[in-house]
Amino acid sequence: MTDAYIFDALRTPRGKGKPDGTLHEVPAVRLSAEVLNALKARNNLEGHAVEDVIWGNVTQIGEQGGCLARSAVLYSDLDERIPGVSVNRFCASGLEAVNMAANQVRGGAGQAFIAGGVESMSRVPMGTDGGAIAADPYLAMKTYFVPQGISSDIIATKFGFSRDDVDAYAVESQKRAAAARDAGRFKSIVPVRDINGLEILANDEMIRPTDMQALAALNPSFKAMGEQMPGFDAVALMKYPELERIEHVHHAGNSSGIADGAAAVLIGTKEFGEAHGLTPRARVRATSRVGTDPTIMLTGPVPATERVLAAAGMQIGDIDLFEVNEAFASVVLRFLTYFNADHDKTNVNGGAIAMGHPLGATGAIILSTLLDELERTGKEVGLATLCIGSGMGAATIIERV
Repeated sequence: MTDAYIFDALRTPRGKGKPDGTLHEVPAVRLSAEVLNALKARNNLEGHAVEDVIWGNVTQIGEQGGCLARSAVLYSDLDERIPGVSVNRFCASGLEAVNMAANQVRGGAGQAFIAGGVESMSRVPMGTDGGAIAADPYLAMKTYFVPQGISSDIIATKFGFSRDDVDAYAVESQKRAAAARDAGRFKSIVPVRDINGLEILANDEMIRPTDMQALAALNPSFKAMGEQMPGFDAVALMKYPELERIEHVHHAGNSSGIADGAAAVLIGTKEFGEAHGLTPRARVRATSRVGTDPTIMLTGPVPATERVLAAAGMQIGDIDLFEVNEAFASVVLRFLTYFNADHDKTNVNGGAIAMGHPLGATGAIILSTLLDELERTGKEVGLATLCIGSGMGAATIIERV
């Protein structure tokens, strides 16, 4: 197999995914073009330099529909001969795009690709595409469907994470994100500019100081939808009769924030780098994707990590740094306890609880954060993984060159 190298990875700041968020004025196609243009300029990509743009986005409707990837290429300064394809693996769409690009390079299907993703959750709200997993009664009944928030509370209940446990994790995420921002650790960020070229956002917008007392004042976000009759708790208890009840411990402060953002990764062969005068920053060692229980839904990082470690011929102790997407606090706590992983090596610069989760972009964002931190600390091997809606998981191992 041909080695697939990461030559660069850039991202926008994450903006608050609400109408009062700074990036609300920037449609997904322009947000994508911002980061594509930055990647092109920084790496002197002229002409038909890459095979394809593989672009993740989840809510593919309206201004995010119609093969957003191709629209983004045409909106950007990239050569019009470069095609684009949109992919949707829910929360891992950005990482799946990277994995698809890397595996095409490894398999000889192209010399270079740009991969990543985007989501403008302030402009195209999550769920407005009306997916069958929640809307089709037969499918919902067959899979014991519950919303993700209920799934996060099932994980907390099943594996014994208390309200204090998830809140303490969230407080630490905010502290780490603020410290990383203040220390300038997010090297991959490129500012977003308005149509007049004026900078409108240069840093992640949603980081905010908090403490256990502040979080304790928040009501559980998913308790009402779980307990109202007939409620989703009843559905969950049919699937998991060993549980007496569902403990509702998640709320806005210990769950990922709704966000806008985009990220792009340049992946190619050694020969591509040599031809364009580029030095590789890392090699993609292995990738994985798995399907999991669709009701509890968010446990995918565990089997995805087991699978990617096996593919790489590695053990959990061989990994220097982990990025586990903070969709909900219980997701990361389950990962840490299952692998007995060191929290000091995991999400060391905070995560989506502090900075938000722009669905189609997050996978590529956490990969860029992982690469930056490996370089900053002089460490060698990192693993990025995400849970995925409807019960899936994805993971990628990279190693510095």
